Amino acid sequence: MRKDAGVDGDAQRISQLGWMLFLKIFDEKENDWEITNENYKSPIRKDLRWRNWAEDEEGMTGDDLLGFVNNTLFPVLKNMTLRNNKDAARMVRDVFEDSYNYMKSGTLLRQVINKINSDIKLDSKAERHAFNDIYEQILRDLQSAGNAGEFYTPRPVTQFIVEMIAPKLGETVLDPACGTAGFLTNVIDYIETHQKIKTLEQRSELQNNIRGVEKKPLPHMLATTNMILHGIEVPSIDHDNLLSRSWTEWSEKDRVNVIVTNPPFGGMEEDGVENNFPQLYRTRETANLFMALIIHLLKDGGRCGLVLPDGFLFGEGVATRIKETLLTKCNLHTIVRLPNGVFAPYTGIKTNLLFLQKGKPTKEVWYFEHPYPPGIKSYNKTKPINIKEFDLEKNWWNNRTENEYAWKVKR
Repeated sequence: MRKDAGVDGDAQRISQLGWMLFLKIFDEKENDWEITNENYKSPIRKDLRWRNWAEDEEGMTGDDLLGFVNNTLFPVLKNMTLRNNKDAARMVRDVFEDSYNYMKSGTLLRQVINKINSDIKLDSKAERHAFNDIYEQILRDLQSAGNAGEFYTPRPVTQFIVEMIAPKLGETVLDPACGTAGFLTNVIDYIETHQKIKTLEQRSELQNNIRGVEKKPLPHMLATTNMILHGIEVPSIDHDNLLSRSWTEWSEKDRVNVIVTNPPFGGMEEDGVENNFPQLYRTRETANLFMALIIHLLKDGGRCGLVLPDGFLFGEGVATRIKETLLTKCNLHTIVRLPNGVFAPYTGIKTNLLFLQKGKPTKEVWYFEHPYPPGIKSYNKTKPINIKEFDLEKNWWNNRTENEYAWKVKR
């Protein structure tokens, strides 16, 4: 793919790979669904299904393949007819809405397709597990793909937050800025591990209660594929920006039990978005707006774990007012302070993991300063943060005492 003149940089390479992986993985899953559901009907037109144009390694190539992809496949999938909001056709259309075929050589495109077909097998549990690791590496590559790094949160961070929040089957879970769905796939893994999903009704309940929202097309596509890989037939990953919705439009039915998220930090929303919020919270700083919205969207008793930069903890003006609302309406019981480099090379900003529950005011906040492991002075691409490092916090979590890493502050 790097040889192709149309693909420029890692972000385009991942985007190009993304739509092909989506169609391949969706086709593999459709094989399963056709076996388990005799009434299953694919939302994709017969000649556009991966198996019918891509699977044969001696199939279309060169200009014929390029013409088919650019002039038939993409136009049809971008304009699919929808039956309802839960329709799989909507999911496919949303994935392709802002996707593009960047490759200019049909011959090289065929080589990439053949490589995907030979390398991706999802028939056995071991093969699915192996490919999940490969896909995670593709997502990890986003960290060094320029601005696309904002869409990937290191798996040890998402896994630790989800384990501490401990979502349960039947609870509604939201990630309002879901990136590539790292938090949501960890929620699926956690519930499946701790509650053993055995029936179709439980599987349906799991699928219907997990929702993500992502405004950028590349991470939206990758998130949708990620959820399908984790067994969700029609992922609820909306291609949208929740900040653009008026505050007064939210009602009790929109509120959720659990929010796990890493909203973009350091970003600014476009002019006018702040007017969707009450005067008290008006700012164009993305992370601050998401914090205000999260408080608003949690049910009483609802729990949240999220990543926020130091700018929120120590900022003034609007950030101070949002913090006051947070401490008044929620119990901000724990802040884990991460060292520099966790999100390198995308950003070196110092970050924090906030854990809170809505419904009671904050009386005291526990702080935990996460140390580098022995021999490490900073995280980087070759020495990233590891989930085992969070054993320190996990062992302390339910039996809290002040120590060299932990202290509490009364409000």
